[in-house]
Amino acid sequence: MTAMAPTRTEPDLSYLLDHTSHVLRTRMTAELGEIGLTPRMHCVLVHALEEERTQAQLAEIGDMDKTTMVVTVDALEKAGLAERQPSSTDRRARIIAVTAEGAKVAQESQKIVDGVHEKTLGSLPDEEREALLRALNRLATGHLETPVESPRTARRARQRG
Repeated sequence: MTAMAPTRTEPDLSYLLDHTSHVLRTRMTAELGEIGLTPRMHCVLVHALEEERTQAQLAEIGDMDKTTMVVTVDALEKAGLAERQPSSTDRRARIIAVTAEGAKVAQESQKIVDGVHEKTLGSLPDEEREALLRALNRLATGHLETPVESPRTARRARQRG
C-alpha cells in the first residue's frame, strides 16, 4: 500500500458478499450440472411448479434478462422438462408448464440446492449461522431490499466460462 492509498475505515463488505456469493454459485452450478441442470433451469422449474407463471414473471423472479430466459426455457423444452403453453387465465399469454419428468427433476435439484446450502451453513457454529441468516434477511428486506437507480448501471459479477 502506498502512502496515497486511502485508509479503509470499514471491512470490505462488497468483497465479502461478492466472493462468498460467487463461490456458492460455482458449487451450486457444479452440483446441479451433475444432473444436467443449471441454477437458472432449477429456478425456472421450481417457480413454475409453484403456480401458473409466464416467462416474463419467471425471468423477474430469477433476475434474468429476456434473452437468458428464452435460452433457459429452450433448454428445458429440449430436455423435455418444461413446455410453453397458453395461459388458462389470459389467452394472449403463454406460461411455462413443467412436465411430469421436469417435476421429478425439480425434486432432485431442490435436494441438491438444499444440500449445498446445508453444507455452507453447516460450516458455521450454530449461533453464527443464525446470526448470519438474521442479518442477511434484515438487509435483504430492509436497507438493501431495492436497487438504487443510477445513470450508470451496476454490473453483476460475471461467471467465468
